[in-house]
Order: sequence, then C-alpha cells, then structure tokens
Amino acid sequence: MDTKLDIGLKYKKEKTVTEKDTAAALGSGGVEVFSTPMMVALIENTCLEAVENKLPEGYSTVGIHLNVSHIGATKVGKKVWAEVELIDQDRKKLIFKVETFDEDKKIGEGTHERFIIDVEKFINKL
Repeated sequence: MDTKLDIGLKYKKEKTVTEKDTAAALGSGGVEVFSTPMMVALIENTCLEAVENKLPEGYSTVGIHLNVSHIGATKVGKKVWAEVELIDQDRKKLIFKVETFDEDKKIGEGTHERFIIDVEKFINKL
C-alpha cells in the first residue's frame, strides 16, 4: 500500500453562505454571519477532497488536529472558499496549510492535520 502524496498539492472548494451556516443558527454565537464551525467544516472537507482520490481503494482520512483562526466576518449570501496545501507528510499523518476567504478578504488561516486510515480496520476497532 503506497500512501505517499505529493507535497505542494493544492485544492480549493467554495460555497455560498446560507442562513443555516450562521453562528446564530448553529448556536455558536448570536449573529447572522458565517460561523466558525462551518468554516472548520469547509476546511476539513476541502482537505479530505484534496487527497481522497489519490489514496488506495478502501482508504480515507480523518481529521486529528486543527489550529485555525477565524479572522473576518462574512454575511449571508457571500461566497466563501477554502484553499489548502499539503505541506508535510509523516507516514500516514498529513499536514495542510489552510486559508479561507470571502469575496472581499481573508477570513481564516492556520493548519489542519489528517490521518490516513484503512476504513474497514478503523470501523472494526470502534
């Protein structure tokens, strides 16, 4: 099984902020702006998609660590996106540089770590 990935791999994913994505809707705050939990979900999903089709069949990744700052607010209706880059791999641990943006500015930045798993073995251990 070869799980060596190319350092420097980049990927981008975007979405439009809806009322369901707001801090008020998720209970993480009382304001109708793009929530930190949804920004984190966008980051994790972008990193997952960046590598999922490059892994052997039956393998996937799970998030194991986040170190991100949410540095800008975004209102409902604006487009947001995550840009991720694989910056290191230590055996099965992947480390990504992550940044999020809206139509006007950078709204988040940091790093995200994921671990490559054999899905069947992972589920059987639970």
